[in-house]
Parts: sequence; C-alpha cells; structure tokens
Amino acid sequence: MPQRLAFLALIGLAACSPQVMADNVTDRAARSVVVAVMQNYMTAPQAEIAADCVLQNATIEERRALARDVGVMAGTQTVQNVVNIVSRPNTGACMRARGVAPIGG
Repeated sequence: MPQRLAFLALIGLAACSPQVMADNVTDRAARSVVVAVMQNYMTAPQAEIAADCVLQNATIEERRALARDVGVMAGTQTVQNVVNIVSRPNTGACMRARGVAPIGG
C-alpha cells in the first residue's frame, strides 16, 4: 500500500510541468497584490471576489507584472494596471455576476 501511494504521488508530481507550477506561483503572487489594491476600493471579502475576476481577465504578462509587486506596497503603475483590467467589460461582468460592483460603479 505505501508503495502504491508513493507511485501515485510520483505520477502526480510528473503531471505538474515546471511551467504550470511557475504560472501557479505567479497567479498566487499576483492575486495577493490585486487583493491589496482592491481593498482600497471595497471591503476585504469583496476584494477577494474581485481579485478572481481581475486575474481571469488578465493576460499572463499582466499577471507577471502584478506579481512583481508582491511583498511591497503597490505603486501607481500597479494600481493603474489593476484599474485597467477592472475596466474591461468581461471583468465588470464577472464582478457584477458575483455580486461585487466594479470600481466607480
């Protein structure tokens, strides 16, 4: 039984490509930055929901740029990047569908 569990764990690890793992780390870092920015405009629970919508509508390049601000206070450019993503129709629709008003409306 332990050998079978070890084998299944090994298969699970092999299924995770380095790129997928890197993208997951990027997304988690970007999400923490987006939540912090969104908390300037809404409550923490709303910011958590909004962050999901922002990341769903951000390109990988945008997520990487946002992730670079992890652990530091978001600068003007980062805030503007989040606002730009929020202003996209699909992001606004996602936020409204989840019960969160987009920034400024």
